[in-house]
Amino acid sequence: MTTPDWLKPGIYGALLGAAALAIVGFSWGGWVTGGTAKDRAEDLSQQTLTTAMVPVCLDMARNDPQRLAKIETIRTASRYQQRDALMEAGWATVPGADGPDRDIAQACLAAIDLAAPDTGEVDKG
Repeated sequence: MTTPDWLKPGIYGALLGAAALAIVGFSWGGWVTGGTAKDRAEDLSQQTLTTAMVPVCLDMARNDPQRLAKIETIRTASRYQQRDALMEAGWATVPGADGPDRDIAQACLAAIDLAAPDTGEVDKG
């Protein structure tokens, strides 16, 4: 069987076009593999969960009867130990969890104003 003269350049063109399309699609087109999409989705869900749990952490801090002592402990801890102090206070442990969450503790620590004087009153508004 003989092949037409145009078949060989057509096959080469199709292969080169497919390779060029893949390169452009993955580098500039925003295409990702399934593994990358899964990793991004997990990261986004973790960030969303952390953001959603910050008000719970703040509410736990606001309603803690030992809040003043715990705030003072967090305030006097060194910068890199403040997150651990907040975790020990129990405010980064969401209801139903076995232990504190480091990401929630970090986000809650950023939301708590440690420089402001604490009057001991609960903000009802």
